[in-house]
Formats: sequence, C-alpha cells, structure tokens
Amino acid sequence: MERAEKREFVTGLNEVFKSTGSVVVAHYAGLTVAQMNDLRSKMRAAGGTVKVAKNRLAIIALQGTDSEGMKGLFKGQTLIAYSDDPVAAPKVASDFAKGNEKLIILGGAMGSTALDADGVKALATLPSLDELRAKLVGMIATPATRIAQVVNAPAAQLARVLGAYARKDEAA
Repeated sequence: MERAEKREFVTGLNEVFKSTGSVVVAHYAGLTVAQMNDLRSKMRAAGGTVKVAKNRLAIIALQGTDSEGMKGLFKGQTLIAYSDDPVAAPKVASDFAKGNEKLIILGGAMGSTALDADGVKALATLPSLDELRAKLVGMIATPATRIAQVVNAPAAQLARVLGAYARKDEAA
C-alpha cells in the first residue's frame, strides 16, 4: 500500500468511527474466502459493512474519535464490522460467530461506549431499529382500533336488538 492509499484508508476509517452507530472488532484467522464473502453479504443485507483492518492504520484512524477506547482490540488479524443501525452489525457478527467458531468477537464500540465481547453479544440480542419502529406503530394503532370498536359497539348492539325483534315478528 502506498502512502497516499494509506492516508485515504485512515481518513475513510476515521469517518466510519465518527459517524456509525456501532463498530465490532473480531479476529478472522482461519476463515476461508467463501466464508468471508458470506459474512460480507450478510452484513451488506443488514445495512452494514465488513473491512479487514490494518491494525496500525486503524489505531491511527481512532485518534480524535469517540471510539478511541477500543485501541487495545487491534492485535492480530482483525476485521471491523460497522453499521448505522447500532444493533445490525453486532447481530450479524454474533449470528455468524455462532455458526463459525473461527470468527472471534473481541469487542467494539457504540458511540463513545467501548464494549467487550459480552457487551457486543448483549447488544446483538436487542431488537433492530426497524423492529422497534414496528412495535411502536403497533402500540399506537391498538388504542385507535379499540376506540373504533367501542364507538361501533352501541350501534352493533342496536342492530342486533332490531334484528331479534324482526325475527320475532316473522315467527309470529
């Protein structure tokens, strides 16, 4: 890698550390190319990205960001997974690590909060932003349907009473 390429990589990684919702750092030693491509495609489908990080350059890129507390994680063959949704990258990385023991989650960061491996796994168990939105819309819509049912109930009862009287007159 030439000096200009390194500078561009550090600048790009610095923007990632400043702007993303969460970052996961993991060891990937022993993963095949097919497994790595599978991880990348799953992460892309969830709205995230996976990059192999050169440790020295990643530590330089961390300077001046809120995520500076995770410098100690960059030892050995590391990759970073990140996404704007704070739950997406940890969820995909944790799910992939369950099925493949060669991906070892070291930790990560969510904003200025440094996370250890257990913190990343705990974050992965939370519902995603889209799931939370769906639950919120469901909670808001439920009272509206109940109000509609209560308002319509007297009219429905009146219709049943009139129907009963009509059937009674027909029978007589």
